[in-house]
Amino acid sequence: MRGQRLARRALEVAAAGGHSLLLVGPPGTGKTMLARRLPGLLPRMTPGEGLEVTRIHSVCGLHDGRGLIQERPFRAPHHGTSAAGLVGGGSSAVRPGEVTLAHRGVLFLDELPEFRRDALEALRQPLEDARVVLVRAGSTRTFPSRVLLVAAANPCPCGHHPASRCRCTPADLERYRRKLSGPLLDRIDLHVACPRPSGSEIAGPPSDSSARIRERVQLAQAFRGERRGARGPRPLEQDLDADARTMLDRCYRNGVLSARGRARVLRLSRTVADLDATEVIGAAQLAEALQLRQEVADEDRELAA
Repeated sequence: MRGQRLARRALEVAAAGGHSLLLVGPPGTGKTMLARRLPGLLPRMTPGEGLEVTRIHSVCGLHDGRGLIQERPFRAPHHGTSAAGLVGGGSSAVRPGEVTLAHRGVLFLDELPEFRRDALEALRQPLEDARVVLVRAGSTRTFPSRVLLVAAANPCPCGHHPASRCRCTPADLERYRRKLSGPLLDRIDLHVACPRPSGSEIAGPPSDSSARIRERVQLAQAFRGERRGARGPRPLEQDLDADARTMLDRCYRNGVLSARGRARVLRLSRTVADLDATEVIGAAQLAEALQLRQEVADEDRELAA
């Protein structure tokens, strides 16, 4: 793939740290292509994970019965899917929903603002707990839902088509932003803009292969395991050097980050540092994490200008 350097980096960070991701950009800028590439950047499933996925898909009649599923799932439900379709349910037999079918893989929500609010609200707990708990007729069923969430959206209702100027009024933009706001969006770690690539970007060299990126992801995860094993669990704040701590505190005091946003940027910077194989989170790692979290807001301001 050519172009979208920042979005490609966001995919790598998402894969290395298990971070959820929102891609915002006009139609035709590669958002879906990027999302579909993500399963190939994740480490290969273990036999135990493959067995979990195979059992789920077999119950739902989605497996041909020939051995364990080895590829990580990729599910892309339509934006008209109901809450029950996303998280599971049923009036008689309770069936797993899309979030369970994506277990150990990627759940892609294209055109995020077009999903029903109640459906998105129903996803919050399964995404946080990595499991779905359904109560029907006095009985309780629990399904796994350990997924990597990727969402995509246009920057505005008209899509900001390259052949014409944005036709949206300030009121249109405000209503659209309200659809993009809310508890679910606040829980998405990476917010990255996907602008139209320039001619030089399209003509430039292709990006690294999925295999090369997956190798870096595996190295980062191995480094994280060694780091945790060597010193045990401790607050991420203790990993910041003096410059990074000053930068993070300034962003919080100036209102650039909410309390939840501060915590998520800190987690992102830890993943960036793991990719760099460094135990200390420096200003460079924190600055990249801030860029990966704030880019969409910057583009929104440009569109409204």
